[in-house]
Amino acid sequence: MGLLDKLTTQGSNLTPYDGATPKINPLATKQSKLHADGNQPGYSLNGSATSIVTAEYTAYNDGYNNALPQPSQLDLNGKTPSKYLDNPPG
Repeated sequence: MGLLDKLTTQGSNLTPYDGATPKINPLATKQSKLHADGNQPGYSLNGSATSIVTAEYTAYNDGYNNALPQPSQLDLNGKTPSKYLDNPPG
């Protein structure tokens, strides 16, 4: 009996999935509203879609109680900053 057979038939206290492939968390996909919602800013910039992002963030099964960090509040509503590393003043 190989390790995968043992894992799928007997289970393990080291994983909740017992050899099965876990679901992909939506925050790891292009549909995530963490950083953007289409062409609009997402949670990390201005706090939009808080309830959706919070639910998806807390769904990570990593053994920790994940608290979602506060949004940065740095969104400029799509405007280019007057100064940044790739945009020297001039």
